[in-house]
Amino acid sequence: MSHGSILLVEDDPDDAHLTQRALRKAGITRPIVHVWDGEAALRYLLPQQGDPPALPAVVLLDLKLPKVDGAEVLQRIRTSPRTRRLPVVVLSSSRERRDLERCYDAGVSSYICKPMDIEDFHEVVRSLGLYWLTLNEEPPT
Repeated sequence: MSHGSILLVEDDPDDAHLTQRALRKAGITRPIVHVWDGEAALRYLLPQQGDPPALPAVVLLDLKLPKVDGAEVLQRIRTSPRTRRLPVVVLSSSRERRDLERCYDAGVSSYICKPMDIEDFHEVVRSLGLYWLTLNEEPPT
């Protein structure tokens, strides 16, 4: 099992804080790399120059992002040999069918709607962190 970081792609500061707090409360101690928009996520995962950082263990990806939306980030992740197997979990407030279809067609690993209740949100993030970082067998590199 890898001990890689978690890449959190979230532009809302409250949601980013809640997600990080829920992961810590769940006892997940892996480093969290937080980027605020889709362009920054792509620069991190698919750098054009220099040595790329190690891939994260999982990407938590919002859909409604500035610069490059989350669905486009997902599509670009899946088309690169470096990242095509990387676990990507969409964590979005959207329940729109077209968003679900677009993400699953692009190869999302999981799509989770953000609960509005803070305690429910903490439980969802705790569960997804434990699953993707503890139970899931990571893809071969």
